[in-house]
Amino acid sequence: MQIVGQYLLFAAIATTGCRQQTPAAADFAAQRQRMVEQQLKARGIKDQRVLAAMAKVPREEFVPTDERIDAYEDGPLPIDYGQTISQPYIVAFMTEQLRPKPTDRVLEIGSGSGYQAAILAELVTDVYTIEIIEPLAKSAEATMQRLGYKNVHIKVGDGYQGWPEEAPFDAVIVTCAPENVPQPLIDQLQNGGRMVIPVGERFAQQLYLLEKKNGRLKESATLPVRFVPMQREKK
Repeated sequence: MQIVGQYLLFAAIATTGCRQQTPAAADFAAQRQRMVEQQLKARGIKDQRVLAAMAKVPREEFVPTDERIDAYEDGPLPIDYGQTISQPYIVAFMTEQLRPKPTDRVLEIGSGSGYQAAILAELVTDVYTIEIIEPLAKSAEATMQRLGYKNVHIKVGDGYQGWPEEAPFDAVIVTCAPENVPQPLIDQLQNGGRMVIPVGERFAQQLYLLEKKNGRLKESATLPVRFVPMQREKK
């Protein structure tokens, strides 16, 4: 009886450990709501549409399986190929800075796992997103299809060059850091449009908001940030 009792105790501990490693959908939903309250609203994110999108999109679906338990932690997480998924607050802040409208067409540079594109897809008509790492692009596309996002268009390519065939765009968001703002992205931004982009070297980056008016750019620095560098196609 003692051996059986020990086995049952071990089984109970093992089962409890599994539940901790793989939270149920309801647990993720609760974590998502806490994230919105404690990480976003508490830091000044006010746009109700952005908050609703952050409360709806399942971030756990955009991180590797072994990182899901930390999906709603207050920080970035690693994904494959040396890339990262940004901290929830940074995603919300950049999205709010864009002031997305339901009729907008948005260009994203750096699809990653697709999380930022999914947030935007809740807010605008179409999202065009470019990822230079082909396996990441294919994985993001599969996730989008599985979750039912039909207004996200992904292509593999050099994000520095933008997507001229689909330009102009009402807004551009860049989730990797070039050393300078790419001219093709400026050219593809609609007059009256807005661009949010991190610029600088790996350990000295600044997030900028650029507004295009009458062909000229109004530039304002918003936050010090740290993004992965923008990769270019090798010639």
